[in-house]
Amino acid sequence: MKNSLTLRTLVLALLLGLLAAPAAAQARWGEPIVESTPVPSPPAIAAPNYVLVDLHSGDILAQGNPKTSHPPASLTKLMTAYVVFRELSAGNISLDDQVTISEKAWRAEGSRMFVEVGDQVSVEKLLQGMIVQSGNDASVALAEYVAGDERTFAQLMNQHAERLGMENTHYTNATGMPDSELRTTALDTARLAKAIIEEFPEYYDWYSQRAFTYAGITQHNRNKLLWRDSSVDGLKTGYTSNAGYNLTTSAKRDGMRLISVVLGADSAQARIRQSHQLLNYGFRFFETHRLYTADEALTETKLWQGAQESISLGVPHDIYVTIPRREYDNLSASMSVDGPVIAPIGAGEPLGRLRVELADTTIHEAPLVSQSEAEKGGLWGQMIDKILLRFQ
Repeated sequence: MKNSLTLRTLVLALLLGLLAAPAAAQARWGEPIVESTPVPSPPAIAAPNYVLVDLHSGDILAQGNPKTSHPPASLTKLMTAYVVFRELSAGNISLDDQVTISEKAWRAEGSRMFVEVGDQVSVEKLLQGMIVQSGNDASVALAEYVAGDERTFAQLMNQHAERLGMENTHYTNATGMPDSELRTTALDTARLAKAIIEEFPEYYDWYSQRAFTYAGITQHNRNKLLWRDSSVDGLKTGYTSNAGYNLTTSAKRDGMRLISVVLGADSAQARIRQSHQLLNYGFRFFETHRLYTADEALTETKLWQGAQESISLGVPHDIYVTIPRREYDNLSASMSVDGPVIAPIGAGEPLGRLRVELADTTIHEAPLVSQSEAEKGGLWGQMIDKILLRFQ
């Protein structure tokens, strides 16, 4: 059974309905966009690994070896922060907790917040020192406070990476200092950036903070795009001699949020220039639309042997699509329901499929699920429906 929806019908339904909660994670996140009409090729990026992805739809707009392993350098601290944010959210620690700085944290090489052995420093200040100043000393101190030691903390990092679907990432420390087993990819890093932005908006503002002062020493954020482009609000730079110059960036313009990851650029200026080129390309030639909201009734279908005549169907999460600009009017959507729907039915049970097309090309598919439970009807009604089903 199929029901076709024009986009105008969809828009009307959205205007008349209630807007749902923020989008849930989508299983298709991180797939190349399907182009229905010609758009210019992405800018030439000299870095060996890069990706540009829309946060909401998950469509990849530009890429170069996005699943190839590369040393993350200080991009590792994105996961260090993510783990600490999770611990804060769970109530296991608080921003006001005082952390005693160990000698190991004090001796951390590379960029520093300049804490001293025995200092009592709050979790909040250590997070700012790590995020804004890229302090390795702050990173080690946080790892030790959360997990006892850095090695155990790295296990937590890898567990979260696996849960987030970062299939080609492995952490060995909290700082990103060189290690033969430390690796990530551009796409995995984009996944992590998405998780930080969506799960922890209350902490995300730190990634746009331009400077932080501790112990009378003011250091500036190394992400110079924060000064160059007002739409950029994060996330993190990284550099080691074996990794080159890395940058993960997110920007939001007119409700559309993009994430760019550049790994292995040959200079600090190159990673800024290449990231900005990717972002400008995505915003200039593409647009993102929310077509359906979670828990909104999109259609009804006949319910057999049930206590009610029909059951409403919707989608389990908000549906976003990223399309070339000026192609919105060419979108269409169709729904199909799998066979006769027979009670009992549980809430959220997959019963069909939604398909969104652009110029006869399928650009998004999602399950159609029941919006409520449906119990069996009386014995007489069940018997009648069983007889009728034989003639279907």
